[in-house]
Amino acid sequence: MIPRYARIVGTGSFLPPSRLSNDDMVAKLAERGLESSSEWIVERTGIHARHFVDEGVQTSDLGFEAAKRALDAAGLQSSDIDLIIVATSTPDMVFPSTACIIQHKLSESEGVHSLYRGASFDVQAVCAGFIYALTVADAMIRSGMVSKALVIGAEVFSRLLDFNDRTTCVLFGDGAGAVVLQASPTPGILASDIHSDGRHADILCVPGHVHGGVITGDPFLRMDGQAVFKLAVNVLEQTARASLDKAGFYPDQIDWLVPHQANVRIIQSTAKKLGLPMSKVMLTLAEQGNTSAASIPLALDQGIRQGHILPGQHVMLEGVGGGFTWGSVLFQHQ
Repeated sequence: MIPRYARIVGTGSFLPPSRLSNDDMVAKLAERGLESSSEWIVERTGIHARHFVDEGVQTSDLGFEAAKRALDAAGLQSSDIDLIIVATSTPDMVFPSTACIIQHKLSESEGVHSLYRGASFDVQAVCAGFIYALTVADAMIRSGMVSKALVIGAEVFSRLLDFNDRTTCVLFGDGAGAVVLQASPTPGILASDIHSDGRHADILCVPGHVHGGVITGDPFLRMDGQAVFKLAVNVLEQTARASLDKAGFYPDQIDWLVPHQANVRIIQSTAKKLGLPMSKVMLTLAEQGNTSAASIPLALDQGIRQGHILPGQHVMLEGVGGGFTWGSVLFQHQ
């Protein structure tokens, strides 16, 4: 039997046009009587700006735009795709899935009205969601269940933020990124590694929910920053090394590290533990903030479109998020 692998054949991304600089954020906080400064934000996080959606814009709108760009890069249409997975913590609605909504928007944009479409569903692993979704799609392609998959990370985190909490509201932004996977007889995705530890569910969460038509509990994002930092720097090194071991690689064979864009100090610490110079790390944090499940595909697409990530190079993707969830994917760029 001919071996079957999954290769990334197209990437795309989209940021909403409204850009909020740190100065804009500081002014927003001042309206609530909170003091901050751009220097304070940069020193703690490395973030200079982020993008927020306008009123009425949904996660599916961002995911749709990123998906179109990824399909164009792959030279495919949505009708060629037999699997759509969306990683998001901010779905358009409780159900149906944002993946189904994006599937419909893609079909409508292409004038395709077939009653039969491939499978579509969402994955919820917060900032590690894209890694989880990519791992699932890779496994489904390797098994022969599907041949072409669209994997999207899309978030509207601005609607989960408490602007009376300056320690969290300055961190996050909105955006979407996507990749197209295709079955191949030659390796593309070389290894993946995913984990979770529910004992730490309370250190990064949105504890509210809908009950009887009203919001109960706390509907805003809450985070224990020190606890998240401590866990993140340990598990990110571990998962990267696990994927390397599975592929029979060493850290010095990584051409690019594309990490979840949460905090520059976490990223620097992870790179140092792996013995990688920051010149091999793809950074988009400064202008995008933490876009949760969208951050890795956003950074990957930027690296490819700007000509940094080249064909034949080996790329390590890794992320960590609420749950606590984390994971990594090692692939060779086509």
